Amino acid sequence: MPAPSMASMAAGFFTVTNTGGADTLTSVTSDLSDNVTLHSTEGGAMEEEKSFAVPEDGTLDFASGGNHLMFEKLTHTPKQGEKVSVELHFAKSGTVKISMPVKSPTYTPKSGH
Repeated sequence: MPAPSMASMAAGFFTVTNTGGADTLTSVTSDLSDNVTLHSTEGGAMEEEKSFAVPEDGTLDFASGGNHLMFEKLTHTPKQGEKVSVELHFAKSGTVKISMPVKSPTYTPKSGH
């Protein structure tokens, strides 16, 4: 996650690696925001999505210029060096907790790694 440039909104990037059967990422929650949404970007246009398919034995990438999370109405402004707790909710696999490191404000990952 790049350190947000504004106090009300942040973006998040990561990669889901699936070693099992196909699944669906249905939502994301975090104590950083009560309003975390999934977004895709195509042709420079951002669109909110309800879910994302996770292919069997594959990956789902959230990276700069592509799929990403939007954290709105932040509970606090995360600073570089902090970690943000995030819960990924899947249709079949249930909830997976991750810790997203906060990077410099200019961080633009080409992949979610």
